[in-house]
Amino acid sequence: MSHDAPCLFAMQASRAWGEAVAAQLGTQLSPHEERAFEDGEHKTRPLASVRGRDVFVLQSLHGDSAQGVNDKLCRLLFFIGALKDASAGSVTAVMPYLPYARKDRKTKVRDPVTTRYVATLFEAVGTDRVVTLDVHNLAAYQNAFRCRTEHLEAAGMFARHFATHLGHRPAVVVAPGAADMKRTEQFRRRLASALRRPVGAAFADEARGEMETGGDLIIGDVADRCVIVVDDRIGTGATLARTARACRAQGAAEVHAAATHGLFVGSASDLLADDAVDSIVITDSVPPFRLPAGPVRDKLRVLPTAALFAAAISRMHTDASLTELLEG
Repeated sequence: MSHDAPCLFAMQASRAWGEAVAAQLGTQLSPHEERAFEDGEHKTRPLASVRGRDVFVLQSLHGDSAQGVNDKLCRLLFFIGALKDASAGSVTAVMPYLPYARKDRKTKVRDPVTTRYVATLFEAVGTDRVVTLDVHNLAAYQNAFRCRTEHLEAAGMFARHFATHLGHRPAVVVAPGAADMKRTEQFRRRLASALRRPVGAAFADEARGEMETGGDLIIGDVADRCVIVVDDRIGTGATLARTARACRAQGAAEVHAAATHGLFVGSASDLLADDAVDSIVITDSVPPFRLPAGPVRDKLRVLPTAALFAAAISRMHTDASLTELLEG
């Protein structure tokens, strides 16, 4: 590997995805060791020189059956520290899924602001830059970190997917709540550009009281249209299921979902199994390992992100702008 090329490491839990990114860059992952000790402690170290190198460490920080969120986060932080101690020129943490990003402000008395705490941990080990995909609150993410931040978006991938599948049918993009309207508006514009025709906009009323579940009223015209509900993540699927049923009640011809991170926790496989949702499109930032075989798996489409991240890494390594990539 030439020193003119970026130096890529992928933590073991994200190795398959890391290899896909490396293949897109026409290179290979650098070797490293991850060693577990009998008492549950661990160490990770590079097995190749990183002195003066531009290093990128790839790890998606979702919990799974092998490692929890905190374990993956801790391993990544320790490895970044080891790389800095080994005289790496710069270290970029590349995280398709960034945890604790939803708790970005105090909503109750004495609430934690975990987004800021996580940022402090990355800064403490010497991280030079962090990269993530469709974080929950972009402003909070950018303000929490003092090191450089880059933010990638899946909107272009989703727009290309739906432009291929919609054909000439009229479409409307629905935000699951008023707070999501900026994200969905960006996607709507991308989709309209890809389709070369207007695409409608609507949003679900998310007002909630103690006895209200929200999402029962759609503001905008969805009757006889193909609806695309856009969100940054699917957790339990409750918000998506409510929004889909509300769209159906108002005459939507089809309802599709586009969410970057498919967590599918709790009863998601049951909530999303009915006919209210025709298809669900996610990225591979979080593999859908929690979904059993059945109706939800059958209507799920997973879009690969390796090409997007490889292009971003190439541009960052050469100090090129990411603007064209994000707008393309």
